[in-house]
Amino acid sequence: MHGIHRLMLLTVVAALASPAVSGSENEPPRFWGDAWRGWHFYEDPIPEAEPPRPKPPKPAGPPPAARDSRRDPRPPELVELERLRQQVEDLRGIAVMRPTEANVRRYMELEAKVVAQASTFADVAQRVAWTTPELDPSLQGRPVNAKALEVFEAQQLGDRSRSVAALGRDHVLLFFFRGDCPYCHAFAPTLEAFQGRHGIRVEAVSLDGGALPGFTTARRDNGAATALRVAQVPAVYLAQPFTGRIVPIGFGVLSESQLLERISAAAAPAFEAMVPSAVRQLGMP
Repeated sequence: MHGIHRLMLLTVVAALASPAVSGSENEPPRFWGDAWRGWHFYEDPIPEAEPPRPKPPKPAGPPPAARDSRRDPRPPELVELERLRQQVEDLRGIAVMRPTEANVRRYMELEAKVVAQASTFADVAQRVAWTTPELDPSLQGRPVNAKALEVFEAQQLGDRSRSVAALGRDHVLLFFFRGDCPYCHAFAPTLEAFQGRHGIRVEAVSLDGGALPGFTTARRDNGAATALRVAQVPAVYLAQPFTGRIVPIGFGVLSESQLLERISAAAAPAFEAMVPSAVRQLGMP
């Protein structure tokens, strides 16, 4: 009797634990559905799958600037100069923005080195000029030595005087003045002496009908001053009567050396190319 009762009990338990009466098919099996395992067991949980680890990036090569610096085609002196210039700018900027004693001192020390290097360059350049005449600026153009300057000016004065004398063959100086102008009275003796010394005739033109000592035969303006827009006196123009070419020489009181220099320059062919608006063409009376 007891054996039959126990068998029926096991049958009922097995039926309750069979998959036919279990819940959803997707539901994980319960421990009582596996009678063959027994009632006392232990199983480790199924480990969760680890996410894939990203591959470490490949080490990048040096930046383009670093690669270029290793193969810089410039001479090393230029590379060093650029580095020094940048260092000076950086230290100056730091010292200006944060003027502590240490920052200012660092900048001044570097600046002193730069100045010393520039001074060495200047010394070498000076010695090269001394030993190479074509590179010596004191031998080119106007000299700086006082004695040499005297010789240079005397030579130029002679050359310009001969040039003005040659111009006197077909050129005249037009001198516009006013009888009540004190500057015209002061300038008249210089212009009169210039005419006698350098052989170029001066044609005096009075704007107000007045006269000046030394130019008693001055003509009254017949419209030439208006055509030339003479607004200030004394005024001197270089004129070539047979062509009507007129060039202003200067306004106000001028010295003899200024007259020589300006007349020579105005007669040069390059003058019109440099200042084309200054050259006029007027019919001479």
